[in-house]
Amino acid sequence: MDRINVLKTYKLFIGGKFPRTESGRYFHVKSKNGDLLANMCLASRKDFRNAVVFARKSQRSWEGFSAINRGQVLYRVAEMLEGRKSQFIEEIIKTGESKSLAKKEVEKSIDRLIYYAGWSDKFQQIFSSINPVASDHFNFSVLQPMGVTSVIAPNKYPLLGLVSLLAPIIVGGNSCVVLSSEENPMASISFAEVINTSDVPFGVVNILSGKRNELIPHFATHKDVNSIVYCGSNKKEINDIQKLSIENLKRVTIFKDKEWTSKDSQSPYYIEKFQEVKTIWHPNKI
Repeated sequence: MDRINVLKTYKLFIGGKFPRTESGRYFHVKSKNGDLLANMCLASRKDFRNAVVFARKSQRSWEGFSAINRGQVLYRVAEMLEGRKSQFIEEIIKTGESKSLAKKEVEKSIDRLIYYAGWSDKFQQIFSSINPVASDHFNFSVLQPMGVTSVIAPNKYPLLGLVSLLAPIIVGGNSCVVLSSEENPMASISFAEVINTSDVPFGVVNILSGKRNELIPHFATHKDVNSIVYCGSNKKEINDIQKLSIENLKRVTIFKDKEWTSKDSQSPYYIEKFQEVKTIWHPNKI
C-alpha cells in the first residue's frame, strides 16, 4: 500500500504566534501541473483585526528602539534567511519557477534585507533638515514612523516582493500586517518562520494568507491603520482602496506591475514613503 503524503498546513502569523484562522477555512495550493502542494489558512476579517491589535501594541515599543538597533535586527533576519536558503529555493521551484530564477529571488531577498539594515541609521540624515525662519527660533524637521501599515503583497515574487516592502516599513519604526501572495503564498508564510526565529519583537510583523477580494475592504477601512500599500494592476481593487482609505485619511501607496528584481526597487526613498515629517519650533532664548 502506497504511503499517503502528509501535506503541510501553513498557518497565519499573528502577534508572534502561528494560530489557525478564526473562520476554520482553508484553501489548497497547487502546482502548475495541478498537484496539491499544501493547505493554506483562509484569513478572515477577525484575523486581520487581531493582527492590527498586535501591530499597534508592538509599534510603540519598536519605534523606541534606536535606529542602529533596528538595523541589527533586520540584519539578523537576513542571517536567518541565509541559513534556510535551500528551503525557500525549493518552495519557489514548486510553484513553477526554474531553479536559477528561484535562487536569484532568494539571494536578492537576503541582499535587500542587508541593504535596508545599512540605511537604518542614515536615512534621517538625508530627509531631516534645519529650516531658516524669520523669528527667534530654532526650527528643524525630522521623520517619524507613520504607525501601522497594511500591505497587499505582490503575486509575482512571493518572497522578494514581500521583503522589498516589509524591510523599509519596519526599519523606519513602523509595524505591519501583510496579506501574502494569493497565488504563491508558501514562501511568504515560511518567511514568517524566519521572522519568528530572529530578533523582531512579536507583533511588529504579521502575515496573513487569504483572498484579496475578501480582505482588501477591511485592510482599507480599518481606522487604526495609518497607511496601506497595494501591489498589482487590478483597477477595481485600486479604486476600492483609494475610495475606502479616505475614511481615516490613510496614506495610499500603489505599485503597478513593479519589477522587484530591478535596482530601482530598493532606495532610502522607500523608507521615506512610510514616514511623517515632524517640524519642531524651539526658542533660542528661554
